[in-house]
Amino acid sequence: MIDRPAMLIVFGGLPGTGKTTLSRELSRRLAATYLRVDAIEQTLRAEGHEVGPMGYAIANALTAENLKLGGVVVADCVNPVLASRDGWRQTALQRSARIAEIEVICSNVALHLQRVEGRTSDIVGLKLPTWNDIVSRHYEPWDRDRLVLDTASGSIDHLLEQAEIYLRDEIGWSAAGRSPTW
Repeated sequence: MIDRPAMLIVFGGLPGTGKTTLSRELSRRLAATYLRVDAIEQTLRAEGHEVGPMGYAIANALTAENLKLGGVVVADCVNPVLASRDGWRQTALQRSARIAEIEVICSNVALHLQRVEGRTSDIVGLKLPTWNDIVSRHYEPWDRDRLVLDTASGSIDHLLEQAEIYLRDEIGWSAAGRSPTW
C-alpha cells in the first residue's frame, strides 16, 4: 500500500476555453479520477431538480470520497466565483490533500468565439451557453496563485506539459513516471 497524500487538481475557466479537453487528457495521463460538474448538473436538470450550487456540492462530495482513498482527482468546472474555489480548497483541506488550481483561458477573442459557435455538447440534453451568455457571465478574479494555461498560444501537448511541470514543481508529482514523488 502506498502511503501518500491525495491530490486534487481543479480546472476552471469560461466555457469554450478548452478546460474539458485539457482536464480529460490530464486525467488519462495521470490515471486520475475525472469529475465534470457539467455532467452532474445536467443529470440534476434531467431529473427535474434545481441546480444552483448543488452540482458543485455533489462534485465536492464525490471528490472527498476519492481523496479518502489517497487518489488523484481532476475536477472540470467553470469555477466562476470565490465561493466555489473555496469549496474545493475546503474539500482538499478536510482530506489532507494537496491542491493545484489551473485556470484555462483563450486570449484570442476571435478564436474563443469560433470555438463556442462551433462546438456541440457531448452530454445528452446539455444546452451549451451562447457567446453572449459567456461574455455576460459573472466570473470573479482569482484570489490566489494558480497555473494559467492559454489555449490560444499552444498545442494541447505543450499545455499539458506545462501542467505536468507545474504539478511536479508545485505539488511534487513526477510527470515522467506518472507517479507521486512524495
